[in-house]
Amino acid sequence: MSGHSKWSTIKHKKAKTDAARGKVFTKIIKEITTAAKIGGPDADGNPRLRLAIDKAKEANMPNDNIKRAIDKATGEGAAAMEEITYEGYGPGGVALMIESMTDNRNRTIGEVRSTLEKNGGNLGSSGCVSYLFSRKGSLVFDKKGTNEEELSLEAIDAGAEDIKSEENAVDIVTGPDDFEKVRDALKAKGYKPLSAEVTMVPATLVKLDGDDARKVIKLVSLLEDLDDVQAVHANFDIPDDIIEQESK
Repeated sequence: MSGHSKWSTIKHKKAKTDAARGKVFTKIIKEITTAAKIGGPDADGNPRLRLAIDKAKEANMPNDNIKRAIDKATGEGAAAMEEITYEGYGPGGVALMIESMTDNRNRTIGEVRSTLEKNGGNLGSSGCVSYLFSRKGSLVFDKKGTNEEELSLEAIDAGAEDIKSEENAVDIVTGPDDFEKVRDALKAKGYKPLSAEVTMVPATLVKLDGDDARKVIKLVSLLEDLDDVQAVHANFDIPDDIIEQESK
C-alpha cells in the first residue's frame, strides 16, 4: 500500500507534536470517556478503553488526565457523546470515511460538509464507500535496521493476517481482535513500531499524483483538525515524496 506507511508515521509524529497544544488530548479524552461509558471503566475487561489509554500514553498524556476522563464517564452531568461516521469523496475520486464523536450532530455535519465542499470534496450517503474498507490492526516498522524476514515470521507466529513490504517500511496487518496480541508479542521480541493503530484499511486504492495528491492531503489534514473528528480514512495511493513534502 504505497504511501500508507509514510502517512501513518507522519500522523503518529504529528500527534505527539500537537499534544503539546492539547488538541490531540481533547480527541483522546473523548475516546477514553466514550469507551469507558460503553464498556465500563476497567481497562482489563474493556479492549477499546485499553487501546485509548495506550494512545494517551503514547501522546504523553498525564495519568491524572486519563483517570479524570474515565471518572467522567461514570459521573453525573457528563455530555452525551454520539459516534457518527460520515462517508464521502475527495479530489480524484478518493473515498473518505470520517469518524466523529460529538455532542451536537448538526454542528459536526456542518463543519464536515463545509470542509469537504471548500476543498474539492463532497459528502456522500451512508454506505457509499464503507464497503471499500475493513477494520484492521496496522503496525508499521522501519525497514532500516530491521531483519524483515525475521520480523515477518515473528508476526505470523503471533497471529498477523498479512505482511505488506513497502519501500522503507513493513506494514503488519492483523485482525482488530488480534492487534494487541500481535503488537505485544513483537514488542516483547524487541521490535518497536513507528506507528500502531486499529484503523480502516481500504480494499482498493486510487493512484494520485500532482495537484490532486496535494489537494487530498490538504483535505484530510483539515478534516483531522476539526474538533469533533476522531479519525479520517482514505484509499489514496500517493508517492512518499509528495506526502513528505505536503506534511511539513
